[in-house]
Amino acid sequence: MSFEPTDTSLRNSPAPIAVVAGASGFIGGELLNALSTWGYATRTIGRSPASADATWDRPDLIAELIDGADLLINLAGRSVGCRYTDANRQVIWDSRVDTTRTLNAAVGAASAPPRLWINSSTATIYRHAMDRAQTEDDGDIGEGFSVDIAKAWEKEFFAGSLPATRRVALRMAIVLGDGAALNMLATAARFGAGGAQHEGRWFPHRRYRGIGPEASGPTVWRGHPPTHGRQRFSWVHIEDVLRAIRFIDEHEELSGPINVSNPRVSDNHSLMKALRKAVRMPIGIPAPRWLLETGMIVLRQESELVLKSRWVLPSRLEAAGFDFKWTDIEAATKQLLR
Repeated sequence: MSFEPTDTSLRNSPAPIAVVAGASGFIGGELLNALSTWGYATRTIGRSPASADATWDRPDLIAELIDGADLLINLAGRSVGCRYTDANRQVIWDSRVDTTRTLNAAVGAASAPPRLWINSSTATIYRHAMDRAQTEDDGDIGEGFSVDIAKAWEKEFFAGSLPATRRVALRMAIVLGDGAALNMLATAARFGAGGAQHEGRWFPHRRYRGIGPEASGPTVWRGHPPTHGRQRFSWVHIEDVLRAIRFIDEHEELSGPINVSNPRVSDNHSLMKALRKAVRMPIGIPAPRWLLETGMIVLRQESELVLKSRWVLPSRLEAAGFDFKWTDIEAATKQLLR
């Protein structure tokens, strides 16, 4: 991928510093490469002192990195690709909420704070939507574990007054690239299990119950109404994530929550059809919820990834003039899985 800086002054001046927290994931690795081509010198915050310039247990070093940096991007967060056990639920919370709180304190204390702070969030903050699209201005916030994580994440991010720093929360849809979500679904398609996933009856459970001081939703989860494989699937190509970050960097009028999601929303049936075509597997056995849940127990994953209807549109990005490069699900999956 090529990401040339559009501002030629970046090539003729000392490199501004971009601090990236949580750069060890597949998005972070792509972002570090892109930032270098945009003219930034990069510094990282992470869990391992062997691979990061500062670690989360050293807030003093984090504060030093951030003071004087031009750009701060936080991608930190334990993968949600796991079973929502009590232990994993707490780690998912801490890895997002506590790290963002640490960064907020560092930015607030800086004598020369970053010009722009971009923080990860998630389009999962919106409700299960089969009736209409959700935008930043008229979307309905959902309830339950994943939504409570997103709400607390953004609350810590936007807390306090940081007048010198523009803040943008990236409400990202499911990112298609060399990550767990696409790889898991593509593997199922390769083995002939790439049919649509259907909501249906299953045993009630408590793993999706709310979390935190403002926990929301029912304590016992019983599922959504039947969707017949037509639950919406909002997605975004990794290249468009990077292009959106660059666009936000260059457009000072953008702040607050920003949906980063392909405007041509797919559905589960179309997604799985595209994956079967990409991996050249003509057979795709549909998965009713009872079969899907059985597989998820083996894989140590949650069915929420494919059963929740995510219908999200990037209203603010498009209004500002951003054009998505990858809008066709078949073309995107073919390019990523070639």
